[in-house]
Amino acid sequence: MKRYLLALSLAACLPGLAMAQNATALTEHQIRERLAEQGYLKVNDLDFEEGVWKADARSADGNRVQVRLDPRTGDVYPNEQVARMSERDVRAALSAAGYTDVHDVNYRGGIWVAEADDAGGRDVKLKLDPNNGKIFGVEKD
Repeated sequence: MKRYLLALSLAACLPGLAMAQNATALTEHQIRERLAEQGYLKVNDLDFEEGVWKADARSADGNRVQVRLDPRTGDVYPNEQVARMSERDVRAALSAAGYTDVHDVNYRGGIWVAEADDAGGRDVKLKLDPNNGKIFGVEKD
């Protein structure tokens, strides 16, 4: 009986918890608006994957680009963007943020991607802004 009540209590809390976690993430409609505001046209294959929004689009000058977007701010990271930070800078930023065992640091798709251990010792895959090193995506392994 106690297990049943515990399960029932948890089930009642889950919808609220899921809504609270998604409350800060932008919706697909909002992401499409952000892309349009920044001149991206013909947005296709918009999906939320690996903690970030991803899409194929046409830039304002007509070039085909792949973009990733911060799910909270809508900041756009096109795959043609040049990184302003070096791998060394990324490693230093992650260390300063409390991550350890930083490895597999790569610049791909217009963003920095790295793997590390978080403060709790869990393996995570991180996505970072190529201009300032801000972490905008975290995926737990």
